[in-house]
Amino acid sequence: MSTTTATPPSRTLPADYESLSDRFRPLFARIAEGALARELDRRLPFDEVKALDEAGFGALRVPHEHGGPGVTIETFTRLLIDLAEADSNIAHLYRSHAGFLEALRFQPAHIQNAWYPRVLAGATVGNASTEKGGNALGDLSTVLTGAVGSWRLTGQKFYSTGTIFSDYTRVSASLDGQDGRRFAVVAIDAPGVRVDDDWDGFGQKLTGTGTTTFEDVPVDDDAVFDRITGTVEAIHEAAFFQLVLLAVLAGIARASRRDAAATISSRKRTFNTGLGLPFREDPLIQEATGRIAAKAYAAEATVLQTARVLDEGIEAATASGADRADFAGTVPEAVQTSEIAVEHAQVTVPELALGAAQDLFLTVGASATSRSKALDRHWRNAQTVATHNPISFRARAIGDYWINGTLPVGLNAIGDAKPTASDTATASDATATSDATTATTTGPSA
Repeated sequence: MSTTTATPPSRTLPADYESLSDRFRPLFARIAEGALARELDRRLPFDEVKALDEAGFGALRVPHEHGGPGVTIETFTRLLIDLAEADSNIAHLYRSHAGFLEALRFQPAHIQNAWYPRVLAGATVGNASTEKGGNALGDLSTVLTGAVGSWRLTGQKFYSTGTIFSDYTRVSASLDGQDGRRFAVVAIDAPGVRVDDDWDGFGQKLTGTGTTTFEDVPVDDDAVFDRITGTVEAIHEAAFFQLVLLAVLAGIARASRRDAAATISSRKRTFNTGLGLPFREDPLIQEATGRIAAKAYAAEATVLQTARVLDEGIEAATASGADRADFAGTVPEAVQTSEIAVEHAQVTVPELALGAAQDLFLTVGASATSRSKALDRHWRNAQTVATHNPISFRARAIGDYWINGTLPVGLNAIGDAKPTASDTATASDATATSDATTATTTGPSA
């Protein structure tokens, strides 16, 4: 669990990218230096995350009026891409905390006043939203019971990215006896909370994406957040959550470009089937590297343009009063455009990042597959991130938008699909077959 600092960053943090880059570049460089060893040893980056928290990385999006630097989404995204190039695991695990801060912008004043000071002091918030299975799509098995002054939380979550490194985790839960859902934010060292590092994915191995269990955990009143689908908050946060993943992918593409250039520039061996030139001078190897670089450039440019669109959405929400907790008007068009922009990028950026990571192996020989180099981690990490939101669903939604004008809906629920007519028919046939078999083997003639 990260430790909060005694002196909060507060307004001492600058808001422009150049100054922030100067501040964080040495820290990112140290993170990059240890990335390979952490990957090979599967060492979770507790020390690296603590250093980032103490440097104020988690407070960058705290609004200026609440004592933070109030950096734009574009600036934060640029820094996130820099961090993802250094270590995509660490950039990814901040996704939940960053998403929490975006949602906090739309909460009532008493909740903001409770949580912004904690974040400015260095506290971070992890994620516990998705259940491993058994819940119907749109429903949650994790339940928040009680009422004001006596809330309790019980359930189990998987894919708890970032939670093991955080001070708190935000849990999606159904409200006992009522429709809809809530978010409950609880300390990870609270009685009844257990965090397990049991993530077994082949990529993003160090994000702490495992199981978190809650057994009758008390929840403070200022830690219960409403969440209503279709509101400005819900639309913006869904888009922002995906933007973070896209930034991670752009960083992975840049890491592929970096490692390709570094490997080639120092390579002495070549093949008789080539031109006999050092790899760094071979035009075919230069071309392959150029294609990696172009994909990394295109991925980053797409992500940053998407970030600018989200900034425009926040500006429109603020100007119209749609950022207020009691707002009941029409969602500004610029906020809707944020989701549209993100979904376009979701279709293209994963392909660019995966292509860059794959093409890395066209620039070297079999030595590139050495486990000690772990160059395969870039492709594994990119593929793992790309699976978070099925690309085919997003491409279909974008097609529907351009053809029919249907606004796409951001990802907000995962669960078992409702039985279809064919499922019912199959189940009936299976029951009939079972009954016939039983009659044959246990009936009067048996």
